[in-house]
Order: sequence, then structure tokens, then C-alpha cells
Amino acid sequence: MIGSEFILNERCAGGLRPETVRMGGGGQLTEPGEPGSGRPGSVYTWEEVQSHCNRNDQWLVIDRKVYNITHWAKRHPGGFRVISHYAGEDATDAFAAFHPDPKFVQKFLKPLLIGELAATEPSQDRNKNAAIIQDFHTLRAHAKSEGLFRAQPLFFCFHLGHILLLEALAWLIVWLWGTSWMLTLLCSIILATAQSQAGWLQHDFGHLSVFKKSSWNHFLHKLVIGHLKGASANWWNHRHFQHHAKPNIFSKDPDVNMLHVFVVGATQPVEYGVKKIKHMPYHHQHQYFFLVGPPLLIPVYFHIQIMRSMISRHDWVDLAWSMSYYLRYFCCYLPLYGLFGSVVLISFVRFLESHWFVWVTQMNHLPMDIDHEKHQDWLSMQLHATCNVEQSHFNDWFSGHLNFQIEHHLFPTMPRHNYHRVAPLVRALCEKHGIPYHVKTMWQGLTDVVRSLKNSGDLWLDAYLHK
Repeated sequence: MIGSEFILNERCAGGLRPETVRMGGGGQLTEPGEPGSGRPGSVYTWEEVQSHCNRNDQWLVIDRKVYNITHWAKRHPGGFRVISHYAGEDATDAFAAFHPDPKFVQKFLKPLLIGELAATEPSQDRNKNAAIIQDFHTLRAHAKSEGLFRAQPLFFCFHLGHILLLEALAWLIVWLWGTSWMLTLLCSIILATAQSQAGWLQHDFGHLSVFKKSSWNHFLHKLVIGHLKGASANWWNHRHFQHHAKPNIFSKDPDVNMLHVFVVGATQPVEYGVKKIKHMPYHHQHQYFFLVGPPLLIPVYFHIQIMRSMISRHDWVDLAWSMSYYLRYFCCYLPLYGLFGSVVLISFVRFLESHWFVWVTQMNHLPMDIDHEKHQDWLSMQLHATCNVEQSHFNDWFSGHLNFQIEHHLFPTMPRHNYHRVAPLVRALCEKHGIPYHVKTMWQGLTDVVRSLKNSGDLWLDAYLHK
């Protein structure tokens, strides 16, 4: 609220945070973040909003309305981290991107409302380009009016059908003709293909891009990721939404948390080098990537993380869905391969699937800008962190339409079969405002993964030796 205040400075999210103790009505002191620290009808400046950005004191702005999300963040269905990443910021575009039914969400927002921005304050924070933001809102409204957010049920039915057919084909091959090395290899490839395609399908349901009713998307998401893949919907939601909210931003996007195994981008390698951090020989990371990246991400790291997440959070529903997958798998393959053989088979399938997943997901992000928070507008942030791969029927199928990574990041609830229709509009908007719109061949995208790792490793070595 605009008025007299006493400011104490402390660290907050990459800068000095004014810790404000306000004089409420009658001179009563009110601590920020407590219920009642803001009153509906109050007006605030951006400076005041930005001061509420730590774990125990969080405000954000949606359509100029100011909300205190301090306590709600822990109950947020998408996880507390993703909403907390926007504490002290304008979350209007992120809110629109993740919530296909804003009216439904309003009933949760209403109790959190504490006021609005002062009339003298701009709608955008931190000197963001108002023209870019307005043009993007116009584009989103146009896409909605053209029906680009409406799904084609048959598309997803056929996609689910071909996954089930692949699963059945893999089992029938070894059941009918035996478990020779060649037939087992063929079975593994078919199963890995089914797993990868199920991964793209659960991604559709997880982003609420198939059905109008969120509850239907949530149910099918648990079915596909749980029963068809043996993973956890809640684990995926809490991780993946952070990636979309703040892509390629250190400490906010879990996908660039490399656990000191790799250094990525142009900033982190230099920081590690200057501090003489050498957990790994990073100047060789483009070589050992082939040994620890694609082969181990899904069968080792993700598997451990998923199981630990479900058990530690007491997520028994997701655990039951996951166990139903393993029960079905062992019922099918235990009579054919025995216990040890069945475990080896599923491990090899995960190994193959992991290669598919890593190369497809990293070619769109790893070669792009990876840095600390820059507080960019939604369009600029997503375009600097993503790139596209050329369209073809194979590329669309192979990547689950994530070759349109730019459009997917801008409109995550848009059904993927409509990305090609909105892409020319996005490209035109980027050209208007001078924002790079990168499109590569599949081969270039794959080789850029290795090239970017080598470049980052060279930056680390130079800083380590000379700075």
C-alpha cells in the first residue's frame, strides 16, 4: 500500500530485498506475508510487490491484481515451486499459459486478493517491453478465436491406439516365435518406441491440452504415465511446470540442474572456472555425455527420483498406478524370460527410451541461452530458451510435435496438432520485434547438443586456468 514505511534491506532472489514493516490502521505493525498484511481495495507499487519475494512472504500480480500467495503456494496443485518462481513479479502470462479455464481458477484466487496496482504503475514490471506484451496478448486471443486451443479427439485416440498396438505386437512376437536374441532385440525396440510415444501422450494430458475438463485430463494423465509407463503424474507436474515457467534459468528450471556433472550455457562454466570448481573434467563433457547422459537419465536418475518422490510425499495413488504397470509387465514377460531376464529386458528398454528422450528434449534447449534470472517478458524468455526443428511427418511423430518447441512453450495448453497453424503467426510477431526465431534440421539440432557442451567445457577450462 502506498504510504509511510520503514525499510530493512536483505537478500532476495538475486538482489536487495526491501523488508517492509508497514504502519496499518491506527499505527498497528503488520508483518509482510501474514494474513491481513494486505486488504482488498489497497493499491501498491511494483517496488512494494517486488519486496515480497522470499519463501515466507510471496505476492504476485495477475492482470494488475495483487495476490498474497504465501500460504496458498504450499497447496498449489502444480507444486509450490512453480508459483513461487513468480513471487514479486507479474505472472499474468504464466497464469494464462497454464490455466485453460481461468474462471474455474478464480474461486481459488479470490480469497488471495489483497489489492491492485496503483493507477500510476505500468501493467508490466521491470521495464519490460509493453508493445511486445500487448502484441503477444493479441496473438493469443486470435489463436483462441480461431479454435487453435480446441483438440481433435480422434488424433489422440489414434495415438493411444498405436501405442497399445505396439505393446501388443512386442509381446506377441516373443510369445509366438520365441525369445531368441534377435526377436528379443526387436521386442525391445518396439517396447522402447511404445514407451517413448506414451511419454509424448502423457505430456499432452499433463498439459491439459486434450479435454476441456481438467479432471478428465488429470485422470488420463495418471493412466498413461502410471499404467503405461510406471511413472508418477505428480512428480512430472511438479518438475515439468517449473521448466515451462522459467526455462533455462538456473535455480528455477530443474532441467538445467546438472548436479555438477555438466556445466551448461556461457555463464555457469565461467563461474565454476573462476571459483576453481572441478567436480568433473568439464572440458571433456562433450565426450562423457555419451556415457552418462542419454544412457542413464531415465533408467537410473529419473527412476530413483520418481520412486523417492512418491514414497517421501506419501503419494500412494501415483504409487499404485506405477505398480500396476510393473504388475502388468511382469505378468506378460515373467513366464517368457524369468525374473532376471524380465528385469534385464525392461532395463534395456529404459536404456533405449532414455536415448530417444534425451536427444529430442535437449536439442531444443541445451544449445540455447542458459543463464540466471533476467526478468524478461513471456515471449522473449521462451524464444531465448527454445528453438524449433523442421517439420516433417517423421519429425512430428518422432518428437511428439516437440519439434515445435517454441509454440509449445508459448502455448503449453494448445493441442500439439495445431502448432503448425500458429507457428507462422509467432514467427511474424518475432520478426516484428526483432526476436530471433530459430529453426534447425534434425541433424543440426542433434549435433548442436554436443557442440554446446564442448563450447561450455572450453569456457570452463579457460576460466579455470587463466582467471
